[in-house]
Amino acid sequence: NQGIQQSITARNNFVTDRSLLVQELIKQYQGMAPVEAVQRNIASLNHATTFTICTAHQPNIFTGHLYFVYKILHTVALAADLKKQYPAYDFIPVYYMGSEDADLEELGHVFISGEKLVWHTNQTGAVGRMTVDKELVQLIDTIEGQVSVLPFGNEIISVMKACYEVGTTIEQATFRLVHHLFGEYGVVTLLPDNALLKASFASVIEKELFSGFSHPAVQETVSSFPAGYKVQASGRELNMFYLLHNKRERFEQDGNTWKVLNTEVSFNEIELRAELQLHPERFSPNVILRPVYQEWLLPNIAFIGGGGEIAYWLQLKKVFEAVAVPYPLLVLRNSFMFIPKAISLLSEKLQLGYPDLFKSPADLINYLVKRDSGLQLGLDMEQQQLADWYDAVGEIAGKAHPSLQQHTLALKTQALKKLKALEKKMLRAEKQHFEAQQRQVQKIARALFPNNNLQERVENLVPYYASYGKAFIQKIYAHSRALQPEFVILSEQ
Repeated sequence: NQGIQQSITARNNFVTDRSLLVQELIKQYQGMAPVEAVQRNIASLNHATTFTICTAHQPNIFTGHLYFVYKILHTVALAADLKKQYPAYDFIPVYYMGSEDADLEELGHVFISGEKLVWHTNQTGAVGRMTVDKELVQLIDTIEGQVSVLPFGNEIISVMKACYEVGTTIEQATFRLVHHLFGEYGVVTLLPDNALLKASFASVIEKELFSGFSHPAVQETVSSFPAGYKVQASGRELNMFYLLHNKRERFEQDGNTWKVLNTEVSFNEIELRAELQLHPERFSPNVILRPVYQEWLLPNIAFIGGGGEIAYWLQLKKVFEAVAVPYPLLVLRNSFMFIPKAISLLSEKLQLGYPDLFKSPADLINYLVKRDSGLQLGLDMEQQQLADWYDAVGEIAGKAHPSLQQHTLALKTQALKKLKALEKKMLRAEKQHFEAQQRQVQKIARALFPNNNLQERVENLVPYYASYGKAFIQKIYAHSRALQPEFVILSEQ
């Protein structure tokens, strides 16, 4: 709570161009089905007593991974919680779209029911500026074949087809989909790839291009971190990209010339200043400056992100200080695991508790064999007896000559190693009688940890929506915590 109050105070001391923000949001929402909660929240941003709770994510096709949903719903939960604590203020949940990301390899695939579906396209540059093509529509047709038999399968497929129409940009398609899924919760989506919004940020862009201020600021911060800290995003000498048509390439300064790598484009100082003034939309902050741009535009007090995001934001404090932009309260996002009914019944049959489900399949089957076998499979007591016996023999032998005590110790080590190996063989032999349990353990692991990873980092929303409809989103929201992020396990009843 102290952090929230400090964030509000810092925000009140910084001038945010609220009228520009609201003006551009209204433009962005033109042509969208009006949702009262969203319209009310956009209008509220005109008021000095309104603040945002923000999360950011790239426009992964079809929402990408489940944690995209969890992040957005966390902003809604935190905004609602803060309204109760601070009734004099309003708090708006915002999804800031990182549509200028050019990593199609990361953003252009989804996993549906364990199958990896990849968007094969020749388009390059910022993914948000790419357009829906026949190949992407064919992916929706493939997904339809898998989920149309489910209760809400046709509903989510019709939504996806309406959002991802041929010729629509990925940014706009993602915008439509997020509005459809989360509009009723009042979630406001901001598209920062916008000429007027970038023009408002021109002073920071200039400072970066002509003084390269962000790189030394990050280095200074990182140098004060513990030796074992893994740097998440080191950035470059100039943390600014140039966006043009199908390219997003890095600026590099060479004397009095600013070159755009992998292109023929270059500028002298006068030309670069003129380009920024005439075409601010062509300038794209990279991973180091994107958060500063976000906080420049929004009256934001809290940012919700995953572990990696929070870690790299911690590197940016002095970057924010260098341009006097308020640094928000950082909140680790909620995590969820969904246990389908069949898996829930299976784990009950095996008498497994929730902590057991997080064991590796090998450790879990060993645990079950040791627990349920009628045989003694552990030799701990025997190993202790053997160790005691060798210690006693060593005492006797040592009296004959000191070197014999060391020799006995070596014999003890060898004997204990052989006994340990025997114990493993006994366990392996007994495992053969637990074939059914081994299959069941593997089934649980595949459902809860696909590709040996957390569900939320692999699976997509579509199959869950196809099975449960909007009730799935409502259930996630109902269990989303505000300032006490948790790993929540939801078991289907």
